[in-house]
Amino acid sequence: MSLIEKAAAKLKKSESLAERSPEELKAPELKAPSTAADENRDVAEDKRPVPDIKPQPQQSAVARKAATKGAQVELNYAVLEQNNIIVDDNVNSSVTTEEFRIIKRSLLLNAFSKGDSAIKNGNILLVTSTQPDEGKTFCAVSLAMSMAAERDLTVLLVDADVSKPDVLNTLGVKGNKGLIDVIENKDMDLKECLLKTNIPNLTILPAGKKHKLTTELLASERMGEIIDEIARRYHDRIVIIDSPPVLASSSASVLALHVGQILYVVEAERTREEELNDALKMIEKCKNINFLLNKTRFTAGRKKFGSYYGYGYN
Repeated sequence: MSLIEKAAAKLKKSESLAERSPEELKAPELKAPSTAADENRDVAEDKRPVPDIKPQPQQSAVARKAATKGAQVELNYAVLEQNNIIVDDNVNSSVTTEEFRIIKRSLLLNAFSKGDSAIKNGNILLVTSTQPDEGKTFCAVSLAMSMAAERDLTVLLVDADVSKPDVLNTLGVKGNKGLIDVIENKDMDLKECLLKTNIPNLTILPAGKKHKLTTELLASERMGEIIDEIARRYHDRIVIIDSPPVLASSSASVLALHVGQILYVVEAERTREEELNDALKMIEKCKNINFLLNKTRFTAGRKKFGSYYGYGYN
C-alpha cells in the first residue's frame, strides 16, 4: 500500500471514531476466564425446567357471592325432642302444635295486614318475658318452627339475648358470627352471619360475640339500619327476635322500638302482676303486644286439642 493510500485509510478511521457516541467508545467489560465448573453449572441451569406461570384469574362474582353466604347447619332432632320442640307441626299434631297454630295465626294476620290496619314492621316480632326462665326461648323457637311449616312463608329466627344466648343450644347447632358482630362491623354483610337450616323455610341469626356495650350497640343507628334492611329485603318473611327479659336487661326496651309486634310470655303462677306492669311500661312504645300464658296447668272444661289426635293431657 502506498503512503497516500495509508494516509487516506487512517483519515477514514478517525472520521468513523468521531461519529460514535461516548457509550460506544467505552472499553468492553473484561470477564474472568470461565472454569470447567462454571461451564457445567451453566449447562445444568439451562436444562432446568421452566416453570409454567399462568396468570391467576380474578375471583368471579359467583365466587364472591358464595364467600359471603351463611353456613348450612343440621338441626339436631334428638336435642329438639329433648327440649320438647315440635319440628313439623303438620306431622306431629299435639296440644302444643295446636296451641302454636292458634298463636301464629293472629300474629300472621297482623304481620301482613294492608291498608289502614297495616302495621309498620309488622313482620318483625319480638318474643320476651318479665324475668329469666319463664320459657321465652322455648316459645320463640316453637313459634319459628310452626311458622316455618307454612308453605308460602320464610322465617328468620334472631337470637338477640346476647348475655344468655340459648337459641342455638335449643336447636342443637353451633354458630360463630352473629348480630352483635354485624352491628359492630359496618363492612360485614348480614348474609355472612346467617345459618341456613335443613328446614327449607327456616334461617337463624345467632347472637354473636358478647360485648360490654350490648345495649348501646342495639340502640345504635346501625341496628336501626339492619332492622330496616331486614324489613325491606325480606318483606315477605317473618322475623322472630328472641329478646332478653325486660326487667333483666335494658336491651329489650331498645329492641321494642324497632319491631311491629311483641309476643310477651307470662309464666303461670310465677310472673308477678306488679313486675309485669313495670315491664310493660318499658316496652310501651310498641303498640301491638300479645300475651302468651306459658306453663299453665289449667284446662277449660273437658275439651282438649290432644284428645282429638289421640294424645292425653293432664
